[in-house]
Amino acid sequence: MKKYSITDVRNVALVSHGGAGKTSVAEAMLFDAGAIDRLGKTTDGNATMDHDAEEIRRQVSINASLAPIEWQGVKINLVDTPGYFDFVAEVKSSLRVVDSVIVVVDAVSGVEVGTELVWKYADENNLPRLVLITKMDRENANFEKCLSGLRSAFGRQLVPVTLPVGAEAGFRGVIDLLGEKVLTWEEGKGRDPKAEPLDGEQAAQAASAREALVEAAAETDDELTMKYLDGQPLTPEELTKGLRAGVASGKLVPVLCASGLRNVGIQPLLDIIRLAAPCPADRPPARGKNPKTGADEERPPADSAPFSAFVFKTMADPYVGRLTLFRVYSGTVASNTQVYNSTRGQTERMGQLLVIRGKQQEPVDKVGAGDLGAVAKLQETSTGDTLCDEAHPIGYPPTEFPKPVFQVSVQPKSKGDEEKISLALARLREEDPTITTRKETGTGEIILSGMGELHLGVATERMKRKFGVDVILKTPKVPYKETIRKTVKAEGKFKRQSGGRGQYGHVWVEYSPEPNEEFIFEENIFGGSVPRQYIPAVEKGLREAKDQGVLAGYPVTNFKASLYDGSYHDVDSSEMAFKIAASMSFKKGIIDAGPVLLEPIVSVAVLIPDSYMGDVIGDLNRKRGRILGMEPEGAMQQVRALVPLAEMFTYAIDLRSMTHGRGTFSMEFDHYEEVPGNIAQTIIEKHQAEKKDEQ
Repeated sequence: MKKYSITDVRNVALVSHGGAGKTSVAEAMLFDAGAIDRLGKTTDGNATMDHDAEEIRRQVSINASLAPIEWQGVKINLVDTPGYFDFVAEVKSSLRVVDSVIVVVDAVSGVEVGTELVWKYADENNLPRLVLITKMDRENANFEKCLSGLRSAFGRQLVPVTLPVGAEAGFRGVIDLLGEKVLTWEEGKGRDPKAEPLDGEQAAQAASAREALVEAAAETDDELTMKYLDGQPLTPEELTKGLRAGVASGKLVPVLCASGLRNVGIQPLLDIIRLAAPCPADRPPARGKNPKTGADEERPPADSAPFSAFVFKTMADPYVGRLTLFRVYSGTVASNTQVYNSTRGQTERMGQLLVIRGKQQEPVDKVGAGDLGAVAKLQETSTGDTLCDEAHPIGYPPTEFPKPVFQVSVQPKSKGDEEKISLALARLREEDPTITTRKETGTGEIILSGMGELHLGVATERMKRKFGVDVILKTPKVPYKETIRKTVKAEGKFKRQSGGRGQYGHVWVEYSPEPNEEFIFEENIFGGSVPRQYIPAVEKGLREAKDQGVLAGYPVTNFKASLYDGSYHDVDSSEMAFKIAASMSFKKGIIDAGPVLLEPIVSVAVLIPDSYMGDVIGDLNRKRGRILGMEPEGAMQQVRALVPLAEMFTYAIDLRSMTHGRGTFSMEFDHYEEVPGNIAQTIIEKHQAEKKDEQ
């Protein structure tokens, strides 16, 4: 691929609600531009962008895929993003490195939850956008209704630049309002549309729509506005200039219509990207901080500036190992050169630079300002890192991802795979920043957290395919704890005589509640009733015993143990005997000290549209939650509550169902509190039944 100047580069992401047809549109764009020789389909498993084994099996986009297209002297770096909520990290990463987005909307379904979300993400990144109403060939497809819904949701600045010719199964082309012509496509001839002048009914239909387009373009520039108000026609160059300015400022959002699957109406989309989408030079300089001085710095989008790049994706490639995808914000980088990772404070060697097209990789000598590239086998670099010239260091802020909200317990199918699981999970975390893992100390389980059931299902399939680790996913156990409510004294005496030297240890320990500390051990021995050399053994016995409570086997917390008396034997006493005696005292004492079960309580913040407030609060109350308050946050409402963790394991699914995907939430551990009596009884009975089964 030849080298393009920065003004001839367009970085564009396809975004939408799941199932709107982005990948079919991407496939048609690649085909029309000559990047591929045949149109693939997601249903056939041969689409260029959906090449991952899980994407082929599930027939949905899971990863953001990159492909460069050359169209009439312009290079379009096309990023096809997933549409399902579970893979939001891929969308957010991609929107950090593009200069505009194409919001793809299903002509039948219109504005959906995912449409609202990606529009919000585009707002957060201050990205200009185009809208493509696709699937125009489907039954009940309605361009006008869809456009009306878009304008209601996002404003009157949405202006058509193409109109449909034919409807539903009869959809065969578009009216090109910029070129003032009709383009129609015969089946199987997507690269060669038939162009005809406007006449008759089509001319009348186009007149008012073109007038609206010209007016919107003229409003972006004072000179064009005066010319338009004077009744003078705008030249094609002036119309393009106004259109480009309107898109860049967000005052104008071009709307097009197409069928990706039948490859109808795709070429006008490529044309509008070339004419109206901003190039990297149109965007503001990249802002970051000097890691050595902490000062704010900028990098202009120019090849002459010091090199800086942002890593937006890391993936494990079966052939080349770890593959790092990056955007160059300033300067250029060449193959086989040294760069500085300012995030890690490490120097990295860039090997052979690559351009990615789906699963194909094309070697290139250098990647310039504004362009996207890839490199294999970087040792220290991860998603969100900044690469730069060491003499001119800069660090760009990492992408902010939502916190994971869905948890499962991961268990190996085969014994001895625990170490392999740890390595595989570490590799998954490198690829996907919304995956986290931890070992739950209270239960010993490995907890895998992500954005939803589908997300973690795909992650574990990847573990099996890429790393050979097969796992079972289960609902996590709740890390309950036990504590005491009364102060008691308990004796523990261990005495054994079986010929020869015996074993003797004898202690008296006082157990009392200690709300502010997990465990305190005190030694209050007077007169040497327990020799000093055995006191550490008593403490060790108590520390080990407290990990298995008397009610349901959960760790005992928030208590003080004071060793105040005991006895010993000159010959038979030993550390082991005193350790066992301490354990015996613990079991007796805790039973008498009014033991109770404690459960973890999490602080939950739920962000929802106002119309779902009643349903969400009612559901939180059913989950034994305590509502702390409600407050507006923009156009949404935030509900804050304290809820038992035991009720929250499937909340990601519940909330999505209740709010049709419009609600989001975050939660974090807050404190432990006593489990209600009836629930505690159920937990204790379950533990006793499991214990009996083990015996």
